[in-house]
Amino acid sequence: MAPSTFQLWSGFAKEAFDASVLIFKFFCFLHVTRTHIFNIAFVSGASMLPTISMTGDVVLVDHISTRRGKVRRGDIILIRSPENPRKIVTKRLIGIEGDRVTFVIDPKNSDKCENITVPKGHVWLQGDNIYESRDSRCFGAVPYGLLQGRVFWRVWPPKDFGSL
Repeated sequence: MAPSTFQLWSGFAKEAFDASVLIFKFFCFLHVTRTHIFNIAFVSGASMLPTISMTGDVVLVDHISTRRGKVRRGDIILIRSPENPRKIVTKRLIGIEGDRVTFVIDPKNSDKCENITVPKGHVWLQGDNIYESRDSRCFGAVPYGLLQGRVFWRVWPPKDFGSL
């Protein structure tokens, strides 16, 4: 005996529902992974030369380190720009709260240095290319809440593949 139209449609609806649930679960997993565990990012610009190329590198970003306060001096960090919150920038972590940091105020025009103690809940960030970087020397210590992640691996270009 042939199945009824209702049975055919209910079987189709069940399969479509099951597939939709599976796709929904996949996107939820992808969202949680990208937001809270790690992400792939494209970083570029002159401020991190020679570590990051002008044309850009594809890197892996760890979000767990910044959420748990496990970043160290020397780490490359993605931050939400204090000057333009829509922009994410890449800088090197120079000092953590309580550190005394000495920096050249305007390296293009003078050698005048200044000392600062990084306030509680803040970090001091600078670009590797101090001549072309807008960093903590311009906008001061950055609140820890603006840290987005720690760059730990370069994926592209292939010749530079490896840890950072």
